[in-house]
Amino acid sequence: MDATTVICPGSFDPVTLGHIDIIQRAAKMFDKVIVAVLVNMSKQPSFTIDERISFLKTAIGDIDNVEIVGFSGLLADYAKERGAKAVVKGLRAMSDFEYEFQMALTNKKLNPELDTVFLTSDSQYMYLSSSMVKQVASLGGDISNFVPACIHAQVYERLKK
Repeated sequence: MDATTVICPGSFDPVTLGHIDIIQRAAKMFDKVIVAVLVNMSKQPSFTIDERISFLKTAIGDIDNVEIVGFSGLLADYAKERGAKAVVKGLRAMSDFEYEFQMALTNKKLNPELDTVFLTSDSQYMYLSSSMVKQVASLGGDISNFVPACIHAQVYERLKK
């Protein structure tokens, strides 16, 4: 049987404990997880793509079946290029579902071999987003319950005003 490769895409700006939870769970379910750090043209990132990749490598680089890469372009094409069978996305709320469902259908139309697997967020991370982390940190709030401890200081220093 062929190894099952999936892609877990995101901007990870910055990576949160919710992201880490989804990636770790996917790594237990599939043979290989490619964490694709996307260049999102509709967002102005707080961290460079190299910084975001570095944060992920620091936080989860020890998981043997996880590869962390930078990526731009169409996810459907990249998945085909890498031999990925599915996209793994975390869902926090119904508002996430509407957007992610639309993306899943678009990716399926562009790459009929590509499925999308939705993992629901752990209840302790249902509210958590990178945007929330940025807002709390920019106002001097404690983000230690939101981001991995190993990158906390770097993230906080960049975001606080």
